[in-house]
Amino acid sequence: QVQLVESGGGLVQPGGSLRLSCAASGLTFSSYALGWFRQAPGKEREFVAAISRSDSTGYADSVKGRFTVSRDNAKNAVYLQMTMLKPEDTAIYYCAKHRGGIISLSPNAYDYWGQGTQVTVSS
Repeated sequence: QVQLVESGGGLVQPGGSLRLSCAASGLTFSSYALGWFRQAPGKEREFVAAISRSDSTGYADSVKGRFTVSRDNAKNAVYLQMTMLKPEDTAIYYCAKHRGGIISLSPNAYDYWGQGTQVTVSS
């Protein structure tokens, strides 16, 4: 079965950086788009970034220019490099497998999710 496991979260000061990783198994990884979403306490899950099977990328306006999504098909992994972090970036971050190969902003377009990793930005 498909499994997604995130890692790399933690506590970081404002202006700092973190790199999240998501290891995937049980799928033909290169055939699918992968996305990153986040959910802060009391808020709905929101799109952060995604990468298509052809390496096209898309970002939420709130993270554009600060976050970079990438993938390594040889390692079945997707990454989210986060820089210039702000307190409002604090959330649980989830990676998700798209139902197909294109980028979508809607969580409904993704059929498998990881368990999430906590990112806290605070001084």
